[in-house]
Amino acid sequence: MTRLENKVILITGSVTGIGKAIAKRCVAESAKVLVHGLEADLGEQTVAELGADKAVLVLKDLGDEDAPHMLVEMAISAFGKLDAVVNNAAQVGLGNIHDTDAKWFRRMLEINCVVPYLLTQAALPHLRKTHGSVINIGSVNAWSGEPNLMPYSVSKGALMTLTRNLGDTLMREDGVRVNQINPGWVLTENEAKRKREHGLKDDWYADLPKVYAPAGRILWPEEIAACAAWLLADECGPISGQVFDLEQHPFIGRNPPKDASTIPTK
Repeated sequence: MTRLENKVILITGSVTGIGKAIAKRCVAESAKVLVHGLEADLGEQTVAELGADKAVLVLKDLGDEDAPHMLVEMAISAFGKLDAVVNNAAQVGLGNIHDTDAKWFRRMLEINCVVPYLLTQAALPHLRKTHGSVINIGSVNAWSGEPNLMPYSVSKGALMTLTRNLGDTLMREDGVRVNQINPGWVLTENEAKRKREHGLKDDWYADLPKVYAPAGRILWPEEIAACAAWLLADECGPISGQVFDLEQHPFIGRNPPKDASTIPTK
């Protein structure tokens, strides 16, 4: 497949999980990628898998003020242009109205919404030249979220509004598309680790209640990457300002599960 031939794509948070799956799919479709993360060992392993001629690694905390411009300039320096940005990196963590302080809330909003904005802003002069695109990776929690995911959910809801706003504005003014993918429950390395830390068994994902997983399993990162590849490709056409909920059940009008009275806590 060569839908992304000659495209240069910057993907934050791409040394594990959904970001890595997107990077692998992009390279498989003939793109070159800037891989970003915090862990040197995971980053070097990812670049080795993708090929040193097709990927360049940047290790950087997105909370650093110079991070957005640095990432863009590294992509331009390595590959000469920039066709797309995938804002995948996110601050993930628990919090509710009782235990979320200002510092934690601000960090969540900063990494999950402000940084994608600043990275899009830094990349825009280059994306304008290539009639490029931006994908923001959100979460189905953007629609409300669980009680103990309050700051995370709010940050993803803010990102969703940002996507719609810029998706309209930048398409009209600059010919740059902006869309968002809201993944449902995805089996990433970090998600598996978190659930084990919460006391679940190693293969907790093998026997999930139908209320959470009607298909009998949750999503794979590669399935999110398949949608991202289409949104990054020219065949996506002028689609912009859209939010794609990638979940296996509807949020509105869902049939009540037969075992609703025995639903365990996720």
